[in-house]
Amino acid sequence: MDKFDQKIVSLLTENARMAVAGIAREVNLSRSAVSERIRSLEERGIIRGYHARIGSPNAPIRAYLELYYHIHRCEQYAAILRTIPEVKLCYSISGDTDMLVYVEAESMSRLDAVRLQIEQMPNIRMVKTHMILGELINTLI
Repeated sequence: MDKFDQKIVSLLTENARMAVAGIAREVNLSRSAVSERIRSLEERGIIRGYHARIGSPNAPIRAYLELYYHIHRCEQYAAILRTIPEVKLCYSISGDTDMLVYVEAESMSRLDAVRLQIEQMPNIRMVKTHMILGELINTLI
């Protein structure tokens, strides 16, 4: 693959529906030359398909918060957590962690504000944050 092929592949990776004319302008080749290069890339197996990427540019910042507290009254904390719109799930769990809270925030600064609000709840000993980097399995949807 030469620099033209690499640029064509890069453009199609970013936008699989990009018109040949647009690619031709970007790589500074004729439309027929670009069409031939794309056909060749497909035949050689370099381009094996065209796919839609599903997702939202405004996807929420997602995290799990582990709550550790001094007084074991999950119901009291759950009542406060219900008032925070970013709190989507809350579990009382076994082990060292007292509660596991799932949060979806519009931004990192909002997630930080939610965490601070939770840290300031009475008798909270510690909050650990686990940022969600990607979803690997979801059989609930």
